[in-house]
Amino acid sequence: MKTLMLGNEAVARGLYEAGCSFVSSYPGTPSTEITECVAKYEEVYAEWAPNEKVALEAAFGASLAGKRSFCAMKHVGLNVAADPLFTISYTGVNAGLIIGVADDAGMHSSQNEQDSRHYAKSSKIPMLEPSDSAEGLAFAKLAYELSEKFDTAVLLKMCTRVSHSQSVVETGERQVPAQKKYEKNPAKYIMMPAYAKKKHPLVEERTKALTEWAETTEINRIEPGEKKTYGIITSSTCYQYVKEALGDTYPVLKLGMIWPMPEKKIKDFAATVEKLIVVEELDGFIEAHCRNLGLAVSGKELFSGIGELSQNIVKEKLGQAVKAGETLSEEIPARPPVMCAGCPHRSLFYVLKKLNLTVLGDIGCYTLGAVAPLNAIDTTVCMGASVSGLHGFVKAQDEEAAGRTVAVIGDSTFIHSGVTGLINIAYNESNSTVIILDNSITGMTGHQQNPTTGYNLKGDPCTKIDLESLCHAVGIKRVRVVDPYDMEACQTAIKEELAAMEPSVIISRRPCALLKYVKHPGPICADPEKCKGCKACMNIGCPAISMENGKVKIDNTLCVGCGVCGQLCKFGALSAEGGR
Repeated sequence: MKTLMLGNEAVARGLYEAGCSFVSSYPGTPSTEITECVAKYEEVYAEWAPNEKVALEAAFGASLAGKRSFCAMKHVGLNVAADPLFTISYTGVNAGLIIGVADDAGMHSSQNEQDSRHYAKSSKIPMLEPSDSAEGLAFAKLAYELSEKFDTAVLLKMCTRVSHSQSVVETGERQVPAQKKYEKNPAKYIMMPAYAKKKHPLVEERTKALTEWAETTEINRIEPGEKKTYGIITSSTCYQYVKEALGDTYPVLKLGMIWPMPEKKIKDFAATVEKLIVVEELDGFIEAHCRNLGLAVSGKELFSGIGELSQNIVKEKLGQAVKAGETLSEEIPARPPVMCAGCPHRSLFYVLKKLNLTVLGDIGCYTLGAVAPLNAIDTTVCMGASVSGLHGFVKAQDEEAAGRTVAVIGDSTFIHSGVTGLINIAYNESNSTVIILDNSITGMTGHQQNPTTGYNLKGDPCTKIDLESLCHAVGIKRVRVVDPYDMEACQTAIKEELAAMEPSVIISRRPCALLKYVKHPGPICADPEKCKGCKACMNIGCPAISMENGKVKIDNTLCVGCGVCGQLCKFGALSAEGGR
């Protein structure tokens, strides 16, 4: 049956049809929907893991037990999973193992632009790179064949445009291979030096064999062109840009296997054209391979290594006419991202700013606390870095500066990578105050469950990690819970914990305002007669609050009635009376 599917949805379908039985992932845009979609198939066990390292190790365990497995992550998640990744390259697999990674060129929802193709090369693990949904489905099935044929995990690289665009796919039936028997084999699976030294040559031989396979596979194909002026080598979404911009004007070598790449096929292709050009996003990965083959090639001097490419960029750089875009008669005002109306993080950040504290931030929707008008975060690096960084900051500062510094981290991120940093604080005894922003969900990627919510990926009740008990268990004696909607209580708690001469944790607990089960009292009432136009309520940056004719106005379609704005108004112009 033919149907439209998102790239991520198509990959999930490919996993299902290929007989995948075990999926473990950590949500991360733009990879999240792969796991969410595959979880809808009852025949597949699927779970959210605490982090990407755990997810990959769990998937490897399922492979070891003889069932086809999969894990997914975004590009920065592959950094977290790099430890098992490099050693799994040596051990190989039992049943097929696919590692899905989705890059985010353009940083639509990421803290960096990172090219995951380098991981394939450095770990010596093959990587397939689909350019649309149909290939997403087909490459997922092919990856299992390669995994079991060459005794290796296989990386399946997506990107934002392929993951989140739709194209036509043709679905098939699920075929589940017989479960492979696990056999004890220390020389294969125990990577201590004596065994690992013998495995490395086998990995190099495997790369040679995969390179030979890359020479003849149909997923590395040459498409003829009308002119030989240029020969274009490309892959992934850049292939789509090239074909949409140039059609069949120039011959194209489309690479579906991005590592290892063919050698003879590329040389033969180069010999048929006047000038060889590589069109790829981010780093000059294919270009460097061509240069290593001794070929004259153009790439990054034409196409930037920063941000996404487009059809018009391809046209412009290759001398094609580019149609000028139309401009609007009026300039559209900028709409920077803001926390949602009723977000439980907003009032907490207002208090942190009011106290003029140094705030080490982390990865999550609460990172928006860094933007105006709150401007309450000083750093954001990676998952868990706020807690670990706070310890170093406090140790390096004098007592006064240390007493004016906190870390903020979400509940899901704390479980992901914050716990170990807190252990370090307790063990090495820094006078650190960590604020866990517990909104009862993994909010930044679209409301996925995590170990603190009490529900698993399927929505079934499961063990709920108690944050207070966990913090106590790792050695933190001072743990207190506050309601972020109560700004006075938040301010009191923060002041007291910063004054305490020992490590402490404050849990700011209130569910995300967008959760379907959260019931709101209704919008706040704005009384223009009492409003003095001081704009104190505007300082929290709530999108439901605006000024009209010098008076405060509440957007009833956005306001949830959290009451935070009313705590800022000294004149009683904002209240629950009549508005709820």
